[in-house]
Amino acid sequence: MARLLLIEDDPSVREGVELGLRHRGHEVRTAATGEAGLAALREFRPDLLLLDLMLPGMNGVQVCRTVREESQLPIIMLTARGDDFDVVVGLEAGADDYIVKPARTEVIEARIRAVLRRFEEPGGGRPAVEFHGELAIDRSGLSAAKNGERLTLAPSEMRLLLHLSASPEQVFSRQQLLEHVWEYSHHGDARLVDACVRRLRNKIEDVPGSPRYIQTLRGFGYRFGPL
Repeated sequence: MARLLLIEDDPSVREGVELGLRHRGHEVRTAATGEAGLAALREFRPDLLLLDLMLPGMNGVQVCRTVREESQLPIIMLTARGDDFDVVVGLEAGADDYIVKPARTEVIEARIRAVLRRFEEPGGGRPAVEFHGELAIDRSGLSAAKNGERLTLAPSEMRLLLHLSASPEQVFSRQQLLEHVWEYSHHGDARLVDACVRRLRNKIEDVPGSPRYIQTLRGFGYRFGPL
Protein backbone atom coordinates (compact mmCIF):
# COMPACT_ATOMS: atom_id res chain seq x y z
CA MET A 1 0.00 0.00 0.00
CA ALA A 2 1.02 3.61 -0.47
CA ARG A 3 2.26 6.38 1.80
CA LEU A 4 -0.02 9.33 1.12
CA LEU A 5 0.15 12.97 2.18
CA LEU A 6 -3.19 14.80 2.15
CA ILE A 7 -3.15 18.61 2.31
CA GLU A 8 -6.77 19.68 2.77
CA ASP A 9 -8.28 22.75 4.44
CA ASP A 10 -11.80 21.38 5.09
CA PRO A 11 -11.66 19.24 8.27
CA SER A 12 -14.65 17.10 7.30
CA VAL A 13 -13.15 16.28 3.89
CA ARG A 14 -9.72 15.75 5.42
CA GLU A 15 -11.01 13.34 8.06
CA GLY A 16 -13.30 11.49 5.64
CA VAL A 17 -10.62 10.94 2.99
CA GLU A 18 -8.04 9.97 5.60
CA LEU A 19 -10.34 7.45 7.26
CA GLY A 20 -11.42 5.90 3.98
CA LEU A 21 -7.86 5.49 2.70
CA ARG A 22 -6.60 4.14 6.03
CA HIS A 23 -9.35 1.50 5.97
CA ARG A 24 -7.95 0.39 2.62
CA GLY A 25 -4.51 -0.09 4.11
CA HIS A 26 -2.77 3.12 3.09
CA GLU A 27 -0.52 5.07 5.43
CA VAL A 28 -1.87 8.61 5.48
CA ARG A 29 -0.46 11.86 6.89
CA THR A 30 -2.57 15.03 6.78
CA ALA A 31 -2.00 18.78 6.92
CA ALA A 32 -4.44 21.69 6.88
CA THR A 33 -2.22 24.33 5.24
CA GLY A 34 0.30 24.48 2.44
CA GLU A 35 3.09 25.48 4.78
CA ALA A 36 2.39 22.57 7.13
CA GLY A 37 2.10 20.24 4.16
CA LEU A 38 5.52 21.17 2.79
CA ALA A 39 7.04 20.62 6.22
CA ALA A 40 5.37 17.19 6.44
CA LEU A 41 6.51 16.37 2.92
CA ARG A 42 10.17 16.60 3.89
CA GLU A 43 9.67 14.47 7.00
CA PHE A 44 7.13 11.90 5.78
CA ARG A 45 8.44 11.29 2.24
CA PRO A 46 5.13 10.10 0.72
CA ASP A 47 4.59 8.12 -2.46
CA LEU A 48 1.89 10.56 -3.61
CA LEU A 49 0.48 13.96 -2.66
CA LEU A 50 -3.26 14.69 -2.53
CA LEU A 51 -3.50 18.47 -2.70
CA ASP A 52 -6.47 20.76 -2.15
CA LEU A 53 -6.41 23.82 -4.41
CA MET A 54 -8.17 26.17 -2.01
CA LEU A 55 -5.82 26.44 0.96
CA PRO A 56 -5.39 29.36 3.37
CA GLY A 57 -2.13 31.25 3.04
CA MET A 58 -0.02 29.34 0.54
CA ASN A 59 -2.57 27.95 -1.91
CA GLY A 60 -2.50 24.59 -3.65
CA VAL A 61 -1.10 25.92 -6.92
CA GLN A 62 1.82 27.51 -5.07
CA VAL A 63 2.45 24.28 -3.18
CA CYS A 64 2.36 22.33 -6.45
CA ARG A 65 4.89 24.64 -8.10
CA THR A 66 7.17 24.46 -5.05
CA VAL A 67 7.12 20.66 -5.07
CA ARG A 68 7.72 20.50 -8.82
CA GLU A 69 10.85 22.67 -8.55
CA GLU A 70 12.71 19.81 -6.92
CA SER A 71 10.63 16.64 -7.08
CA GLN A 72 8.89 14.19 -9.41
CA LEU A 73 6.42 13.27 -6.66
CA PRO A 74 3.03 12.28 -8.14
CA ILE A 75 0.40 14.94 -7.37
CA ILE A 76 -3.40 14.67 -7.54
CA MET A 77 -5.33 17.89 -7.02
CA LEU A 78 -8.61 18.03 -5.12
CA THR A 79 -11.04 20.66 -6.36
CA ALA A 80 -14.66 21.50 -5.64
CA ARG A 81 -15.45 22.47 -9.24
CA GLY A 82 -14.33 20.45 -12.24
CA ASP A 83 -14.74 23.35 -14.66
CA ASP A 84 -12.92 25.84 -12.45
CA PHE A 85 -10.17 27.93 -14.00
CA ASP A 86 -8.03 26.87 -11.04
CA VAL A 87 -7.99 23.32 -12.42
CA VAL A 88 -6.18 24.49 -15.55
CA VAL A 89 -3.76 26.55 -13.46
CA GLY A 90 -3.10 23.56 -11.22
CA LEU A 91 -2.44 21.26 -14.16
CA GLU A 92 -0.09 23.83 -15.65
CA ALA A 93 1.70 23.98 -12.27
CA GLY A 94 2.55 20.30 -12.57
CA ALA A 95 -0.28 18.17 -11.15
CA ASP A 96 -0.69 14.73 -12.73
CA ASP A 97 -4.44 14.44 -12.31
CA TYR A 98 -7.37 15.95 -10.42
CA ILE A 99 -10.44 14.76 -8.54
CA VAL A 100 -13.64 16.76 -8.08
CA LYS A 101 -14.92 16.84 -4.49
CA PRO A 102 -16.90 15.22 -3.02
CA ALA A 103 -15.65 11.85 -4.27
CA ARG A 104 -16.08 8.31 -2.99
CA THR A 105 -13.04 6.67 -1.47
CA GLU A 106 -12.99 3.98 -4.16
CA VAL A 107 -12.81 6.69 -6.83
CA ILE A 108 -9.93 8.41 -5.05
CA GLU A 109 -8.08 5.14 -4.60
CA ALA A 110 -8.56 4.20 -8.26
CA ARG A 111 -6.98 7.48 -9.37
CA ILE A 112 -4.15 7.01 -6.85
CA ARG A 113 -3.42 3.54 -8.22
CA ALA A 114 -3.51 4.79 -11.80
CA VAL A 115 -1.09 7.64 -11.11
CA LEU A 116 1.29 5.44 -9.11
CA ARG A 117 1.29 2.60 -11.62
CA ARG A 118 4.50 2.62 -13.61
CA PHE A 119 4.05 2.95 -17.32
CA GLU A 120 5.36 -0.31 -18.76
CA GLU A 121 6.60 -0.19 -22.32
CA PRO A 122 6.79 -3.46 -24.25
CA GLY A 123 10.35 -4.48 -24.97
CA GLY A 124 10.14 -5.51 -28.60
CA GLY A 125 13.91 -5.32 -28.99
CA ARG A 126 13.96 -1.55 -28.42
CA PRO A 127 17.18 -0.15 -26.94
CA ALA A 128 16.99 0.88 -23.29
CA VAL A 129 18.16 4.40 -24.22
CA GLU A 130 16.94 6.07 -27.40
CA PHE A 131 18.40 9.23 -28.91
CA HIS A 132 16.23 11.71 -30.77
CA GLY A 133 18.46 14.62 -31.68
CA GLU A 134 19.60 16.18 -28.40
CA LEU A 135 16.94 14.26 -26.46
CA ALA A 136 17.81 10.93 -24.79
CA ILE A 137 14.99 8.74 -23.46
CA ASP A 138 15.89 5.97 -21.00
CA ARG A 139 12.96 3.56 -21.07
CA SER A 140 14.29 1.16 -18.45
CA GLY A 141 15.29 3.98 -16.10
CA LEU A 142 12.13 6.00 -16.79
CA SER A 143 14.11 9.18 -17.31
CA ALA A 144 15.03 11.64 -20.04
CA ALA A 145 17.90 14.03 -20.68
CA LYS A 146 18.56 16.86 -23.09
CA ASN A 147 22.10 17.78 -24.13
CA GLY A 148 23.31 15.43 -21.41
CA GLU A 149 21.37 17.16 -18.63
CA ARG A 150 18.71 15.10 -16.90
CA LEU A 151 15.20 16.51 -17.06
CA THR A 152 12.85 16.66 -14.08
CA LEU A 153 9.63 15.22 -15.45
CA ALA A 154 6.43 14.60 -13.52
CA PRO A 155 5.09 11.02 -13.82
CA SER A 156 2.40 12.04 -16.31
CA GLU A 157 4.98 13.91 -18.41
CA MET A 158 7.29 10.88 -18.47
CA ARG A 159 4.47 8.51 -19.40
CA LEU A 160 3.31 10.83 -22.16
CA LEU A 161 6.82 11.11 -23.59
CA LEU A 162 7.31 7.33 -23.45
CA HIS A 163 4.01 6.66 -25.17
CA LEU A 164 4.40 9.18 -27.99
CA SER A 165 8.07 8.39 -28.67
CA ALA A 166 7.35 4.65 -28.86
CA SER A 167 5.48 5.28 -32.13
CA PRO A 168 7.16 8.21 -33.94
CA GLU A 169 4.94 9.98 -36.47
CA GLN A 170 1.81 8.16 -35.29
CA VAL A 171 -0.97 10.58 -34.40
CA PHE A 172 -2.83 10.02 -31.13
CA SER A 173 -6.11 11.71 -30.28
CA ARG A 174 -6.59 13.24 -26.86
CA GLN A 175 -8.98 10.44 -25.92
CA GLN A 176 -6.42 7.80 -26.92
CA LEU A 177 -3.81 9.50 -24.76
CA LEU A 178 -6.24 9.70 -21.84
CA GLU A 179 -6.81 5.96 -22.15
CA HIS A 180 -3.15 4.95 -22.48
CA VAL A 181 -1.39 7.51 -20.27
CA TRP A 182 -4.02 8.41 -17.67
CA GLU A 183 -5.91 5.12 -17.87
CA TYR A 184 -9.31 6.73 -18.37
CA SER A 185 -11.41 4.04 -20.05
CA HIS A 186 -14.31 6.47 -20.41
CA HIS A 187 -14.50 10.00 -21.74
CA GLY A 188 -11.98 12.06 -19.76
CA ASP A 189 -10.93 15.67 -19.51
CA ALA A 190 -8.80 16.73 -22.49
CA ARG A 191 -7.33 19.51 -20.34
CA LEU A 192 -5.16 16.87 -18.67
CA VAL A 193 -3.55 16.10 -22.02
CA ASP A 194 -3.17 19.68 -23.23
CA ALA A 195 -1.67 20.92 -19.96
CA CYS A 196 0.77 18.00 -19.84
CA VAL A 197 1.82 18.63 -23.44
CA ARG A 198 2.53 22.30 -22.68
CA ARG A 199 4.57 21.41 -19.60
CA LEU A 200 6.52 18.76 -21.50
CA ARG A 201 7.25 21.11 -24.39
CA ASN A 202 8.62 23.70 -21.97
CA LYS A 203 11.14 21.11 -20.79
CA ILE A 204 12.21 19.33 -23.97
CA GLU A 205 11.77 21.82 -26.81
CA ASP A 206 14.25 24.53 -27.81
CA VAL A 207 11.31 26.77 -28.76
CA PRO A 208 8.09 25.50 -27.13
CA GLY A 209 5.99 27.54 -29.55
CA SER A 210 7.65 25.79 -32.53
CA PRO A 211 7.99 22.21 -31.27
CA ARG A 212 10.23 19.64 -32.92
CA TYR A 213 9.31 16.70 -30.72
CA ILE A 214 5.69 16.97 -29.56
CA GLN A 215 3.78 18.21 -32.58
CA THR A 216 0.12 19.17 -32.89
CA LEU A 217 -2.02 18.12 -35.83
CA ARG A 218 -5.05 20.34 -35.48
CA GLY A 219 -8.29 18.44 -35.39
CA PHE A 220 -6.50 15.12 -34.89
CA GLY A 221 -4.17 15.16 -31.88
CA TYR A 222 -0.46 14.89 -31.14
CA ARG A 223 2.52 13.00 -32.52
CA PHE A 224 6.23 12.61 -31.80
CA GLY A 225 8.46 13.96 -34.57
CA PRO A 226 9.60 13.64 -37.22
CA LEU A 227 12.60 15.79 -36.37
